[in-house]
Amino acid sequence: MTAADQPGRLHGQRILLCVGGGIAVYKSLDLVRRLRDAGARVQVAMTAGAQQFVTPLSFQALSGHPVRTSLWDSAAEASMGHIELARWADRIVIAPATADLLARLAQGAADDLVTTLCLATTAPLTVCPAMNHHMWLHPATQANIAILRERGVQVIGPEDGPLAEGESGPGRLSEPLDIVIQLPAGADADSGNPAPGPLQGKKVLVSAGPTYEDLDPVRFLGNRSSGKMGFAIAAAAAGMGAEVTLVAGPVHLATPAGVQRVDVRSAAQMHQAVFAALPADIYIGAAAVADYTPRQPAVNKIKKSSESLALDLMRTPDILAEVAAQTQALQLVVGFAAETENVAGYARGKLEAKRLDMIVANRVGIADGGFESDSNAMTAYWKDGERAFASAPKTELARQLMQLIVERLQA
Repeated sequence: MTAADQPGRLHGQRILLCVGGGIAVYKSLDLVRRLRDAGARVQVAMTAGAQQFVTPLSFQALSGHPVRTSLWDSAAEASMGHIELARWADRIVIAPATADLLARLAQGAADDLVTTLCLATTAPLTVCPAMNHHMWLHPATQANIAILRERGVQVIGPEDGPLAEGESGPGRLSEPLDIVIQLPAGADADSGNPAPGPLQGKKVLVSAGPTYEDLDPVRFLGNRSSGKMGFAIAAAAAGMGAEVTLVAGPVHLATPAGVQRVDVRSAAQMHQAVFAALPADIYIGAAAVADYTPRQPAVNKIKKSSESLALDLMRTPDILAEVAAQTQALQLVVGFAAETENVAGYARGKLEAKRLDMIVANRVGIADGGFESDSNAMTAYWKDGERAFASAPKTELARQLMQLIVERLQA
């Protein structure tokens, strides 16, 4: 099985893909293919702006259905076609969702085909924002997103990275594979029965991101972990049907769909949150937890008064080893090792010393990989084997890793 495809996970679901007007519309073409690969039936509706970037014919060829573009299509509306389409959908996905489209959805507007469909349906709604990072961060857009979330709308993305205008920041449309994996599996429209994933009924606990250890009210000790890998793992596990709890250090990432998130700052707080979330069937320790923390943080800002400064640090709790020592319902404990040298040797040493079931190791401090990158390469080790994962987006690696975890559970 490839990393992307979970054949049948969306089997029989009727998904109405509404395409907004932005340069990211080219990704929506691939999204149609990925949705169909996952077993969904797909129809497409386009805004006028979207048609400036891609023709309806392209979506028709990929979806296998005529594309709806206007409320004023006399043939389609002879029998109130937009109402029929709104009722046909099991889920509506808007990708890309522009700032303007998000604003009109929040206001309850019905001034074109797409907004009318969204107002006329009872199906759940997923929006996948894509826009300039300043537009995304604007208070008006954030207020609109907050309104939509309160109404139960699923929000996927946006991602942080290079934008079409040559700038960089949060505003990129999530990758099509990532969107598909975050869509709830739901029910098979043919049978009405749930389409269970391989982790259905399992509780998965994931820790992700860095921890910050306060030196004083101004400064802290931290690391460069972005949390991207852990968040991708949580999303992949939820997509496979697991009940997922994500304990997240201080990161600026959207909570994956269907995941319960607990935010923490320090190693001590992460330790407390992880053990509060037990018991679980699987624990995946993807967080980069600080090894040391100040014995006594300064009450006031430490002033620059000498040429050198000595810090009194003490060891933090070893969360991973303590979880592995539990005798509760845990069936698999997976750790991570970020190394700058002798990756295999250090990883296998950690696997044995902490008595883990599996450890995933990668090299950091290199170009095009490691903490802050969207891509990585890694190797998983267990007692009698190993598996290498070639460089790929972290969302892709997360799916491959979760497939391996399913295999190891059955071994």
